[in-house]
Amino acid sequence: MQTEEVILVNTSDEEIGTMEKMKAHEEALLHRAFSVFVFNHKGEMLIHQRAIEKYHSGGLWTNACCSHPRKGETTEEAAHRRLMEEMGFDCPVSERFSFIYKAKLDQGLTEYEFDHVFFGSFDGRPQPNPDEVCDWKYVSIRELKDNIKMEPEAYTEWFKIAIDKMTESKIALKP
Repeated sequence: MQTEEVILVNTSDEEIGTMEKMKAHEEALLHRAFSVFVFNHKGEMLIHQRAIEKYHSGGLWTNACCSHPRKGETTEEAAHRRLMEEMGFDCPVSERFSFIYKAKLDQGLTEYEFDHVFFGSFDGRPQPNPDEVCDWKYVSIRELKDNIKMEPEAYTEWFKIAIDKMTESKIALKP
């Protein structure tokens, strides 16, 4: 299996090199990432529970998909690729905002990412990859925010930060 690399960036999201993914997370180096938020026609967000066996944050709830673009791949192309790989569907997406965050995770890893957040719309039934996802559901934003307040440990760090950024910016929830 080929070693997966991430694109290292500066705080302006300018590419400065590449590095093996696990090494970048061990050394807490800033790299490009993306998160996809998918909404149905009712305005509910599709969230999923990461497979227990994931290399970090296993069993935690998060957005429809997230990952890192590959060298030579745009973040939007990567968003479409990962929607198919993780959730078994694709839909139109548009970038809505970006942010930088740094968070210590389990397994001695640190996420330090320049995260591009895309919104998409989908009303169908996902066909998730069981290596990536162990459960999924559509949830209202109000219910989601209430649940994050009551059980913050049940959600990924980047998802909690992105939800706060989305709320602070009053970003329209419609894709």
